[in-house]
Amino acid sequence: MIRATTGTFADTMRAPLLNLLLITSVAGASLAQAYITLAQAQTAAPAPQTAAVSPDAIKQREQELEAARARQKSAEEAQAKLKAEITSLGQDRTQLNQQLIDTAANVRSVETKIDETEARLRALNGREQAMRSSLDSRRADIVEVLAALQRAGRRTPPALLVRPEDALQSLRTAMLLGAVVPELRGRAEKIASELGELVALRKNIATERDQLASDRDKVRSDQTRLTALVDERQRQQAAREKDLDAENSRAIALSRQVGDLQGLITKMEQDLQSAAKAAEKAAEAARQAEAKAAASASASAKSGPGVFKDRSRTTPAIVFASAKGLLPLPVNGNKIRDFGGSDGVGGVQKGISLATKPGSQVTTPCDGWVVYSGPFRSYGQLLILNAGGGYHVLIAGMERISVNIGQFVLTGEPVATMGSTSQVASILATNASQPVLYVEFRKDGTPIDPGPWWAANEGEKVRG
Repeated sequence: MIRATTGTFADTMRAPLLNLLLITSVAGASLAQAYITLAQAQTAAPAPQTAAVSPDAIKQREQELEAARARQKSAEEAQAKLKAEITSLGQDRTQLNQQLIDTAANVRSVETKIDETEARLRALNGREQAMRSSLDSRRADIVEVLAALQRAGRRTPPALLVRPEDALQSLRTAMLLGAVVPELRGRAEKIASELGELVALRKNIATERDQLASDRDKVRSDQTRLTALVDERQRQQAAREKDLDAENSRAIALSRQVGDLQGLITKMEQDLQSAAKAAEKAAEAARQAEAKAAASASASAKSGPGVFKDRSRTTPAIVFASAKGLLPLPVNGNKIRDFGGSDGVGGVQKGISLATKPGSQVTTPCDGWVVYSGPFRSYGQLLILNAGGGYHVLIAGMERISVNIGQFVLTGEPVATMGSTSQVASILATNASQPVLYVEFRKDGTPIDPGPWWAANEGEKVRG
């Protein structure tokens, strides 16, 4: 049994064995000399840097510069293409709606993929760290096996943690050729097994990182596109509504005269012209939809996800009361407070609170008219939709809202963006540091449980 390297060399080390395993090779040196070399390197003063730049370094810099130019050119071409596409839409609101909703859906889909990939990466990185700790904890066995391999092959074996693939192959080859003495075989097989797992982990991590980078690039591209589409929508809206700024200013002034949400809704729909018109349209649309449903025996058969496909509609696709089980959540996130639970200050939660990521896109959960858009007390930025039939949907906690009072919005249409931290008071969102979106449904002024309205897959997310 080989014991020559287990005591003296280990005592020489000042750093963990893993530092030794990270060296690439020491040509012609023994394992003992490798220890000495590493120890000297750790204590020696750093060598002065030369001023000369190697040809390889110059070539690398040129390649990096060329890659940066290519990225810049690609970005400019993409921007020009996007501008041309938006210009081609002209005043076609149906096509614009289609592009808005489809792009917002793409963003949310990729955001979900990114969340899932990040979760897998965290688990893989944890397992890799555990494997490295396991190898480090059995340093004596590893030293003996390394020494045996070195003596058998008369060369320094590959570094275990820098090139675990090469180290694994060397170890397996040595065992097949009988280079590892029987007394060490059991320990060598154990090391080989752990190295095999480490190699597989590293491959999985590399794959997940590549996927994550690709998805992040895609979501950035989609977000750029979405921003341009939203800007175009609002430009067209402003062109149609000449007194938009004055109405928004009046809405904020009126909001300061009331103390609660129901007072705000009532004030807007009675005293603000654009909100009053929206409320009238919502009421009329609800009456027509209910009459149509009562007259048509096939109305219930149309109550499925496909009912929202008509992007040209200017009234709700379905009566809100009949939309149970069909509505999407307005943002990707995890529920941190539920309807009917404690609000943290001795009261009852009147809506749900969803913790989400900075910059997340907020979309409308239903068709409806905007009757308020702006700041309101502890709610931060608040958006109120009149969905018809006495139903209102309140969404709060965003950093920026991109729709105006009086505007009709479709299910899934982008309407706001989350900030980097929580924008709402702790009464709505606990003391969470991440962005939190608050969602509340009301019927005739009374908060109701939104749970029955969420689509089945969305309900699973809410229960999170």
